[in-house]
Amino acid sequence: MAPTIGEQGGTLLIRKIPSADPGRVFVGDVIVMKDPDDSDNYLVRRLAATEGYEMVSKDEKDEPFVLEKDQCWVLADNEKLKPKEAKDSRLFGPVPMTGIVGRVIYCLRTAVDHGPVQNSHYSMRKDSPVLEVELDVDDMVKNHKS
Repeated sequence: MAPTIGEQGGTLLIRKIPSADPGRVFVGDVIVMKDPDDSDNYLVRRLAATEGYEMVSKDEKDEPFVLEKDQCWVLADNEKLKPKEAKDSRLFGPVPMTGIVGRVIYCLRTAVDHGPVQNSHYSMRKDSPVLEVELDVDDMVKNHKS
């Protein structure tokens, strides 16, 4: 997920979402989801579209389609990656909203390089009280594995 998370990754603070729907996660959010190819794994991707969005490919051979109820489209932030390397919806297609387990709200890369993750404006407003009250950066730094 470079550049949001960084090439080396980091320690992520995740706000769990009991049931993902378009009223709890929003286009632009960085989310944690179950890997569609391996349910024991998780992926961190940006939510690019939700139900009702029309998806149009750059490849003229592909027909446009509309995301159905409870479907979403996710993308890796690293634009340098080819679709097969990015392991996102360009490779595996739409994914169910039920596969989303949480929203990434904070990333600790190093003791001096950390901060809130840039999510949708609405999510940033919802998550800021959590960060102000519950985040203990000193404790995160102490437990961070470089």
